[in-house]
Amino acid sequence: MATIRTIHVSKEGLEEAEAALKRSVLQENPLAENRVREIIAQVREQGDAALLKLGKQFDSPYMERLEVPEEEFQAADRDIAPELKDAMKRAAANITAFHERQRRTSWLEAEPNRITGQIVRPLERVGLYVPGGTASYPSTVLMTALPAKAAGAPNIFLCSPAQKNGKVNPAVLYAARMAGVKRVFAAGGAQAIAAMAYGTEAIPAVDKIVGPGNIYVNIAKKLLWGVVDIDMLAGPSEVCVVADEEANPCFAAMDMLTQAEHDTESAAYLITPSAELASAVANEIERALIGLPRQAILRQALYEHGAIIVTDSMDQALELANVCAPEHLALMIRDPFSALGRIRNAGAVLMGDYTPQTLGDYLAGPSHTLPTSGTARFSSPLHLDTFLKKTSFIYYNRTSLEEESDRLTAFARAEGFETHAAAVEIRREVK
Repeated sequence: MATIRTIHVSKEGLEEAEAALKRSVLQENPLAENRVREIIAQVREQGDAALLKLGKQFDSPYMERLEVPEEEFQAADRDIAPELKDAMKRAAANITAFHERQRRTSWLEAEPNRITGQIVRPLERVGLYVPGGTASYPSTVLMTALPAKAAGAPNIFLCSPAQKNGKVNPAVLYAARMAGVKRVFAAGGAQAIAAMAYGTEAIPAVDKIVGPGNIYVNIAKKLLWGVVDIDMLAGPSEVCVVADEEANPCFAAMDMLTQAEHDTESAAYLITPSAELASAVANEIERALIGLPRQAILRQALYEHGAIIVTDSMDQALELANVCAPEHLALMIRDPFSALGRIRNAGAVLMGDYTPQTLGDYLAGPSHTLPTSGTARFSSPLHLDTFLKKTSFIYYNRTSLEEESDRLTAFARAEGFETHAAAVEIRREVK
């Protein structure tokens, strides 16, 4: 049995191809949602005591405190390998430079007798969630904290689950200190999201929570939106490779495997008009799987959530990529810039043979916190504006209000709001 299925549009039809590319954002899971509601209630009622109890239950029996002390940051600085420090510094420089280009300023438009404008301010308190436990994601720290810092957010806090030893991963701590995170807490899962939403004795309440997580983290973000703002409901990782007959099948296969290795729910697609390339990539996937340490995860992800689609043309391939609206879109075609303008839906577009997703995940500069599950149709990657809010202001003097009074009262009465109309007319009557 093949690890990944192949769909020929000419034989199985366009609808079959489109169905294979569509993903659900957050499946209904009543049991998980009930558990998350219980955790949120515990944290809201018991604060730090609930966080420590849940942390010992889910993360480490050795947890003794929530806030990471200074000596652990110092130990991280001593212990992190020089080559990783160098990689983080390079990534930080690129991420900062990219997001500083997105800066917005307040503005006003002054006309005779009236002024309108907009004030742009950073959020006061930002909460970052960085998954942890058995894994380490210092890149996620940089990709979330540095855009917030570039936006001017003065207070950036971070929650990450404790490792088995009861401490937050040293690489996460080193990245947090580098990126200007103010305080770090050993808290994970839905309980960390609840803590940042409501605040506890140790963890401040924030205005917005950003960062990826498992289904419990996502459900908590969904339930607590409104108490606090969120970035997105990020689903499992996904990649779509669009390739022509000249693409390197080994490169395409490895880029598909890159995202599929995250977990068994990850998705990987290849869309190409070349049946020969499709066959070569399928063979390369089988060959590469043999030597990879996460082979079981990869095979399940590709079998359940992967597809190779052979189209009738490159035009059709690009349209199917827009239907997919993937988190990562790799354009492995002769002239990727010629197709870029036709891509309407994608979180990040990686162009050419020598732009692997690894670059986007770690070093290039744009944040790797990207819309998943087709939400690139209407949402954007994490960016500077994620951490900004805007306030509009209006000034009219008496002359300019009188010029508009008849139009204003017409609107108000058409909508049945007599008091709105009266608020204008009383100003016209006053001498």
